[in-house]
Amino acid sequence: MSSARTLKSVDYEVFGRVQGVCFRMYTEGEAKKIGVVGWVKNTRKGTVQGQVQGPEDKVNSMKSWLSKVGSPSSRIDRADFSNEKTISQLEYSNFSIKY
Repeated sequence: MSSARTLKSVDYEVFGRVQGVCFRMYTEGEAKKIGVVGWVKNTRKGTVQGQVQGPEDKVNSMKSWLSKVGSPSSRIDRADFSNEKTISQLEYSNFSIKY
């Protein structure tokens, strides 16, 4: 991996109809397709949250997907991103669904 590729880490929370619509499964699939690592889980308040890590361009693609696309039957009202930072190495080996 070249040092020219900046690694980013960002936390996210997606609001809307994102539970019971396979949102986590699609998020995991999209993350693996794009090539980012991290996790996703449902929250008690009806949102989905998680963390994405990877090369900056891929993290940006995932952020766009989380805020605009989602799963086919989901409705995304908004996606909040926080704690965005540059990291020296990935903290996860893959993307997983947490329960």
